[in-house]
Amino acid sequence: MKIEYHNPFFLRKHMSCVLKFALFLLFAALSFHIFLSLSFKLVSFPHPPLDSTDLAQTQPQNDSRTECDIFVGEWVEDSIGPFYTNESCHFIETHQNCMRNGRPDTGYLHWRWNPAECELPRFNPGMFLRLMRNKSWAFVGDSIQRNHVQSLLCILSQVEEVIETYHDEEYRSKKWHFPSHNFTLSVIWSPFLTKAAIFEDINGISSSEIKLHLDELDEKWTSPYKDLDYVVFAGGKWFLKAAIYYENNTVTGCHNCLEKNMTDLGFAYAYRKAIGLVFDFITRSDHKAFVLFRTTIPDHFENGEWFSGGQCNRTVPFKGGEVEMKDVDVVMRNIELQEFDKVVKSGIGKAPTLKLLDTTRLSLLRPDGHPSWYRQFHPFAHGNGKVQIDCLHWCLPGPIDSWNDLLFQLLIHGVRA
Repeated sequence: MKIEYHNPFFLRKHMSCVLKFALFLLFAALSFHIFLSLSFKLVSFPHPPLDSTDLAQTQPQNDSRTECDIFVGEWVEDSIGPFYTNESCHFIETHQNCMRNGRPDTGYLHWRWNPAECELPRFNPGMFLRLMRNKSWAFVGDSIQRNHVQSLLCILSQVEEVIETYHDEEYRSKKWHFPSHNFTLSVIWSPFLTKAAIFEDINGISSSEIKLHLDELDEKWTSPYKDLDYVVFAGGKWFLKAAIYYENNTVTGCHNCLEKNMTDLGFAYAYRKAIGLVFDFITRSDHKAFVLFRTTIPDHFENGEWFSGGQCNRTVPFKGGEVEMKDVDVVMRNIELQEFDKVVKSGIGKAPTLKLLDTTRLSLLRPDGHPSWYRQFHPFAHGNGKVQIDCLHWCLPGPIDSWNDLLFQLLIHGVRA
């Protein structure tokens, strides 16, 4: 039978079949695309687990062969947000629990530190715990160290339940254990790192000058040091407080003691002595721990200090060049860098792994990340009474969580078996 292609009826029927087939293909392709999209949404995670054997995946990525300075960069908007919330983590102290305390804005939660010349991988809690199997880690210093360890605990506790095994009488020094990995994490309260007699109540009110021994380290951390695999040290704002300085159990001077018949040596003298003594202990110790020294953290009080009406009510980060460090922070940071460089260049003994956790500049750019009025629960619920403002510590979750990205990089670059 001969098919007549010129027949109009045949052509209309043929075109109808072609059109139906084309619509079928289009519908099938669209359905497949939707299926893939839904499937990706079901299986994707904002913080995907990494293979602990592939450290290369966690290295900062750049296009050049030069080493990237992960401490130089800017804060960029981050749609993913924090690992945890105030509801999923129960390690947040009341004064840093800004969301629970009624802070109305949430924009400060959606920024991430971005180095200028490379991409910084996110902290990976699963991999961190695997690397820390059968290890012990301590943060030694003041309340900013406690602030940091709580941030780390909040992230790690999303992977494994953690058990508190110790706290001192004032709940300033604490210890936790991750049973599945036999990993111990602790914070040791030692605000001066050296031996000190402190006469201050829980509200920070002093009844007398601090007695600070500049030639004796604090046994609260030197005693357990031999049992620690990793240690993060930090000085801080405590050195700005009024203090009497001792060396060889003899008064050598003081700081901020105008009413005393003593030589005011200034806080810088004491800070250099203390930091130098810590580094000397580390390098001469027979125990070679993996040590990080965290640099000073600027506060963001504006139009006054914490005791004279200073506030911090900004809601977005600074850009580079918009803010400068206060003179006191410049002095402290210079001392830290000078003493650190001195140890690295001297090569005294068989030096341990010693790294600088340089959080000063990136912290300077985050005036929006502090509790401010919201260190207290709903501070304005009963009118505008006098409220203590905190522009030094960090909200949790908040900018301090990004410190763990940096800490993780320093760790994996020097990881040991």
